[in-house]
Order: sequence, then C-alpha cells, then structure tokens
Amino acid sequence: MQEDVKKEFPQVSFEFHKGIKEELFLHAEIFLTYGEDLTEELIFKADKLKWIMVMSAGLDRMPFEACKKRGILVTNVRGIHKIPMAEFTIGMMLQHVKQMRSLWTNEQAKAWERKLPMGELYGKTLLILGIGTIGGEVARLAKAFNMKTIGVNRSGREAEWADEIFTMDNYREAMPEADFIVSVMPSTNETRHFLDASDFEIMKDTAVFINIGRGDLVKDDVLTAALQEKKIAHAYLDVFYEEPLIESHPFWTMENVTVTPHISSLTKNYLTRSFEIFKHNLHTYNKNSSDYLNVIDMDRGY
Repeated sequence: MQEDVKKEFPQVSFEFHKGIKEELFLHAEIFLTYGEDLTEELIFKADKLKWIMVMSAGLDRMPFEACKKRGILVTNVRGIHKIPMAEFTIGMMLQHVKQMRSLWTNEQAKAWERKLPMGELYGKTLLILGIGTIGGEVARLAKAFNMKTIGVNRSGREAEWADEIFTMDNYREAMPEADFIVSVMPSTNETRHFLDASDFEIMKDTAVFINIGRGDLVKDDVLTAALQEKKIAHAYLDVFYEEPLIESHPFWTMENVTVTPHISSLTKNYLTRSFEIFKHNLHTYNKNSSDYLNVIDMDRGY
C-alpha cells in the first residue's frame, strides 16, 4: 500500500511511522492518522499543517476547535465501513432469530433438541438510529428479508431503503413497533446519552438492541438495568462506554447480552478502501481543487 501511493504521487514526500514523530509532524502539510493521537497543543505548533486525513470514521478524540481556529481541512473515510458493518448487523439479527447461541450450546452438549423456537426476519420491523451510509446499507440488506425499515436522522430527510423516516425529536413514536433497534450514531453532543430509561420502557419486551455506533449513546447503568429487568430480550453490543470492556463488567456474564470487541467495521479491505479515498483527496489537494470527499463539519463533529 505504501509503495503504491508513493508511485502514484512521486512529487510528494511521504514518511510512514507508528505514532507521531514530532519533529516530522511539525514540518508536514498533510497528516494521516486514525484520529487518536492529536492534541490542541500539537495542532497549534504545526504551523505548516493544512490537511488532516483521518483513516477512520470515528472522530471522537479529534481537537476540532484547534483545527477550526487554524483553518485546517479535516477529512475521513466515511463510507468504507458500510459493507462490513451492515453484514455484521444482519449476522447478529440472523443469529438471534435462528437461535445460534442455543444451537452451539446444544452441539457442545451433544443434545439433539428440535424444539427450539426458531424465528424469521421476514416481516419484522427494523428501526435504525442514524440512517446514514452505514444505516442505509443495513436497511438495504434488511429489505432482502422482507423487513419493514424505519430510519431516524436529524433532518427527517428521506432515505432510499427506509419505509418511514423519523427525526431525533419524534423517533419515540416508532420505538414501540420495532423488533430490532440498531444504533449507528456517532458520538456527538447531540447523541451522548441519547437513549435513556424511558426509551427501553416503550420498547417491546421481545425487542433486540444492537449498538455498532458508539457506546456513550446510553449510560451503562441504564442499559444494564433494562436488561436485568427484561425490558428487552437481548442486546448485541460491539461498542462500549469505556473500551476495552473491563473484565468485571456485568455485560460479560449476562445471558441476554452478546459482547463483541468493537470489530464490526474490521475487514481485510479496510486499508485498501481508506487509501482510495486518500488518493482521490490528494489528487484534489495537488490540483488546488475543492472536490474533496468526506469533508468534516467541525461544528457537528462528523
């Protein structure tokens, strides 16, 4: 990957390092990062820096105020996660209705049990909190199973694969109908603690909550209580309030929780897709054009 990008841009001097080498960073015009190693102090020191390319979709730790004051362009790789994350979500939903956990347990016990209550995705209702690129792909795949799809976004703007759209103000009207609630929401001031105890009160007790967005969507104690009180049937959690999830956390041992270690976006195609966006934007930068992909609105944080 590194050699390919060097060949495509022979006029550009590249330095590849793990972590920040401050003496190099302070002389860079363009900086590629996963978005977890920059501070306001570094941003203000780097007076030659013009563009930060974040090689992830998450921007939780980016010092946006400093970037904004310095007039630095920030872009990311939004969109590359839609295929692996949508497949992961559909996989969790199928695992639930097809009783895969029980089947695996019975297999280990050599138990021939044919009375498991097998279900279907057919006809179920899927509510997607944050129906952007990733959520839209989840909805598209859900349509192959004849599911009803409901999307939630800020604007109320229609989404291609959603049968209905609600906003972040009136989404509770759709909540009691949902069989699966999937969150793909980022971590912003608007979305932190977006769900509270009252949301789980109005969900079906057979509902399944899947979080592949960010763990601060709901406080741990709120979600734990809802699961302990059987307000919903199951939670599939790939993101957490604090990561890695500590060994003493109750989620690890709760029968109605499935824990995965923030891997829904991982794929062997990750860097290939990321560098395609970077290369497009680097051509744009070199041409002094404005045709950038995935420019971040630093007031919104995404």
